[in-house]
Amino acid sequence: MRFLINRQLTRFIAIFNTLIILGGCELVQWKEQHDHHQLYAQGYQEHLLNLEEGGQLKYWIGGTGKPLLLIHGFGGNAISTWKEEMLELSKHYQVIAPDLAWFGDSYSMGPPNLTTQTATIWQLLDALGIDKIHVAGISYGGFIAYNMMMQPDRVEKGVIIASPGPLFSDEDLEGLCRRAGVEKPEQLFVPTNRDEVRRLFDNVFYEPKKMPDFVAEQIYSSYFSPYKKEKEVLIQSLVEDRHRISLADTATFPPSMLIWGDSDQIFPLKNGIALSQHLNSAIVVLPETAHGVTNEQPKIVTKLLKLFLS
Repeated sequence: MRFLINRQLTRFIAIFNTLIILGGCELVQWKEQHDHHQLYAQGYQEHLLNLEEGGQLKYWIGGTGKPLLLIHGFGGNAISTWKEEMLELSKHYQVIAPDLAWFGDSYSMGPPNLTTQTATIWQLLDALGIDKIHVAGISYGGFIAYNMMMQPDRVEKGVIIASPGPLFSDEDLEGLCRRAGVEKPEQLFVPTNRDEVRRLFDNVFYEPKKMPDFVAEQIYSSYFSPYKKEKEVLIQSLVEDRHRISLADTATFPPSMLIWGDSDQIFPLKNGIALSQHLNSAIVVLPETAHGVTNEQPKIVTKLLKLFLS
């Protein structure tokens, strides 16, 4: 308890001091620039890949060793989801972390669905000359990781974090909507204003996030305002992809591990247990952790990845 209080106090003091220093500056933009500088100092580089169908894929690459792909989820980009893990993992792996299409600095002229997202990743790996790779994906990124694992000749090991693969039912989605107080899943995952950003964060993270209006507004403008229609279709089309990926022969899948928060309100732990049985995979359950596992428990996630992939 003392550690928790001290950690919260430290965060508050840091945020308060930052607000005083920045004044009217864009706090979210400042945070992004700070994260970029940390990654540059670690040897990361950022690049743009021109996509075959039109559009571009922004990605970060750094480190040496076996290639490791990190795939983010909804409502963010590579850095906002994986930065802490990226800084440590690049000491052991060649880390590749893209902004998915219609997130961050990436977009595609293809239809917004899981197939397009996965195809852009294959284009990236082909352009980098990578035949086989470790992959870890969280939430929506976990669906992409699952889709990639359907090609076991190209995936060495897979880690799925807080993502149920094909094992989510219409009843599961109805339960999600009830918990979040929305009629449709896309109303939760694609906020249209700062209050809906707060609602999303309340459902994703274990600890409540006290967010001033101007910060919530900046987060909305930076992460959720662009490509809203495409993001909505990405959520809607997951139901259509569910049947296709459910037909995959999991006996041919590469070795896999699951990581789940015990308090996940998006895809509750029962979904993770079902997927672990479906894939015959180990599942690591993190206490006092919700859906935003990589942000909430970056040190533990990093250790688990290194242990499993080594």
